[in-house]
Amino acid sequence: MDYQSWLKAATARLTESDSARRDAEILLGFVTGRARTYLLAFGERCLTPQEIARLEILLTRRARGEPIAYLVGEREFWSLPLSVSPATLIPRPDTECLVEQALARLPAGACTILDLGTGTGAIALALASERPDCTVTGVDFQPEAVALARHNAQKLAITNAQFVQGSWFSPLAGQRFQLIASNPPYIDAADPHLSQGDVRFEPDSALVAEENGLADLRAIVRQAPEYLLPQGWLLLEHGWQQAASVRELLAEAGFGAVESRRDYGGNERVTLGQYLPAQ
Repeated sequence: MDYQSWLKAATARLTESDSARRDAEILLGFVTGRARTYLLAFGERCLTPQEIARLEILLTRRARGEPIAYLVGEREFWSLPLSVSPATLIPRPDTECLVEQALARLPAGACTILDLGTGTGAIALALASERPDCTVTGVDFQPEAVALARHNAQKLAITNAQFVQGSWFSPLAGQRFQLIASNPPYIDAADPHLSQGDVRFEPDSALVAEENGLADLRAIVRQAPEYLLPQGWLLLEHGWQQAASVRELLAEAGFGAVESRRDYGGNERVTLGQYLPAQ
C-alpha cells in the first residue's frame, strides 16, 4: 500500500474525528519519519509491512478517540514542540491567550514568574522562552508531570525555568513573584463534557475541581497575595461560564484592575487582577 492509498483509507475510518485527514497525516508522518510535504509529494511511495502494522495499531486507537498527542507523544504549544504523556493535560491553543496576557503585564528587566499546575510545562516554558531575562518556576502535584516538564525544558534548551513538586504554593515558602499564572482544574465533576472527546483520556486530577469547578481557583486566589510582590499580577484560566465568579473571587481578595479576556473562540477564558496591598 502506498502513502496516498493509506491516507485515503485512514481518513475514511476516522469518522468521529473533526480533523480526520490531518490526523491521518500526522500518524503517517510519525511512523515513517517523513514531513507532511514529503508525504504529499511522494504519495506513490510504498509502506513497509512493519509500517503498515504499526499504523494499524495507532489508527485503531485514534478511531476509539485516543488523542493524537498521546499517540505521537508530542503537542506544539507557542511554537514549542512539547513532549506529552497521559499523566498530564494536553496543552490547548486557547491557553496561549494566558501566555499573551502574561507577557503584556511583565515588567521590563529581570523578574520572577510562577506557573501553578504546570503539567507539561507549557505555560512556564512559553514565558521562559520569550523572557530569558526572567526566572520561571513551575509547580505540579504530580511527580510524573514535574519530570516531564523538566524533560521539555532540557529538550528545548531553556535554562531559566525550574520545576518543583508540591501542592500549589506548598514548596514556595518565603518566595514572592512579579506574576503568577495558572491553568488549574476547573471542570465540575458532573459536567457531561467529561465523557466526550480528548478529556476522556486525560487525568481527572488535571481537569476536575470541587465546588462547581471553583475549588482550586478559590484556593489559588486566597493564597496568592502571600506570594505576590506589590503590583504583581495573578492570571487564571477558567471555564467559559466562570468568568464572573472568578472576577468576584479576585475582587473579594482585594485585587485591583480585575478583568476577563476572551480566547480565540470569543469566550471569556482568562481573568486577571493586580495585587495592591493596603498602605
